Amino acid sequence: MKQANVREFFNQFPNDDACLEHLFNVRFGQGHTCPKCQRSAKWYRLASEQAYSCQWCGHHIHPMVGSIFEKSRTPLQLWFYAIFLFTTSKHGVSGKELERQLGVTYKTAWRMAALIREHMAAIDGEEPLGGPGKVVEVDETFVGGKAEGMKWRDQKTVVFGMIERGGDAMLSVVPDQRKVTLIPKIKDNVLPGSEVHTDELQAYKKSLPMDQYTHKTVNHGAGEYAKEDGTSTNQIESFFNHLKKSIAGTHTSVSSKHLERYVKEFEYRFNRRMRPQTMLSELLSRFPEISA
Repeated sequence: MKQANVREFFNQFPNDDACLEHLFNVRFGQGHTCPKCQRSAKWYRLASEQAYSCQWCGHHIHPMVGSIFEKSRTPLQLWFYAIFLFTTSKHGVSGKELERQLGVTYKTAWRMAALIREHMAAIDGEEPLGGPGKVVEVDETFVGGKAEGMKWRDQKTVVFGMIERGGDAMLSVVPDQRKVTLIPKIKDNVLPGSEVHTDELQAYKKSLPMDQYTHKTVNHGAGEYAKEDGTSTNQIESFFNHLKKSIAGTHTSVSSKHLERYVKEFEYRFNRRMRPQTMLSELLSRFPEISA
C-alpha cells in the first residue's frame, strides 16, 4: 500500500456529507443498537442537522460528538484535509500552513492543529517498551531557548526519550534531568529483562534496578558513541536531531507550554514509519467510545 495523494483523498471525501457518513459508519454503522429504545435500527441522515435518526423511536446520533470535531464550525471536509496534511508531512504542519491551505483564520488553524496532535497522542497510547532480549536506548535533550550565556539550559525545555531498537519510541517533556524524574519514567515504561543503553549522566548511575535491567553506557565526554558490543544511544539521538530540525524548519520555535503536543506528534509518526499509509485511515477511524 502507498499513502493516498490529494486526488485520491478528494475522491473519497468530496464533501462534508461524505465525511459525516464516514464518521457515522466507523463509529456506529447501520444496525447500531439505539441507546434509547434498545433496538437494532436503520439510521437515516437528517437534512436539518449533522445527525442520524433511529427508524423506531427517532432518537438522534451525532457522529461528531466525543471527537475532536465536536462543537466546531469549521467544515468537516477541512478537518479531514488537515489530518491528511499531517499524515503526508515528515516534518509536521505549522498553523500558518494550515491557515493558507484551509482558508481559515490563524486562531482556527492553531486550534485544529493542537487537537489533531492530541488525537495522534491518544491513538498512539503508551505501550511498554522492550522486554527480555530487547534493547531500549534512553536519552534526554534540550529544546528551545537561546544557546548563549552561562545559564542557557535554564531557558530550554528537557525532552526525555526512549526507543526500542526496531520498535517504538516514547517521549515526554520533563522538568529536569534529575534521578527522581528520569528513573521512574524508565521503570514505568520499560519492561523487566530489557537491556537499557544510556550515556553517563549521573542520574542513571547506580539508579536502575539491576535485578530488572541490564544497564550499559557510552561515554560521550570521552568521544565514545558506540561500543563493539553494540552499546550506543545513536538511534534516540538521531530521533532528537530530526525532531529539533523539524521544529526549527517548520515552526521556528515552540513554547515549553505546548511542546508536549509536538513531541507526541513526532512520536506517533515515528511509530508508524514502516506503515505510513495507515495513518490517515487510523486517524479518521479510531475514536473513543461514546454514549449517544
